[in-house]
Amino acid sequence: MVPLAKSLTKQRSERRISVRLPMKVRGLDTRGVTFEEETSSENLCRSGAAFVTRFDVAVGADLEIRIPMSHYAPRRTEADFATHGLVVHVGESQSQGEKLVGVRFIGPRFQRVFRPESAA
Repeated sequence: MVPLAKSLTKQRSERRISVRLPMKVRGLDTRGVTFEEETSSENLCRSGAAFVTRFDVAVGADLEIRIPMSHYAPRRTEADFATHGLVVHVGESQSQGEKLVGVRFIGPRFQRVFRPESAA
């Protein structure tokens, strides 16, 4: 059997796009306390995302993730993207007291396509 931490750090299969989308993240922190936070993505692909949080989360944690789509298509009635994400990476953020968290979507995958911010 492969240790959990090692199995979660395998090479990602898709290139992530640097894009900031608002996100709502909900889950349990490392102490087992429920948290809910509004943050934004640092990067995104169909099968995962990275975001900054002020909460301590553990590799292997299951988080609820919601990306409100009405902000990007106000004239359309596109439903918000909702899924679960498995935490595969936790690292230091450039902002003191925050962590950069990488998740792999274990529910629905993200289907919307955005241009990278550097291409805008």
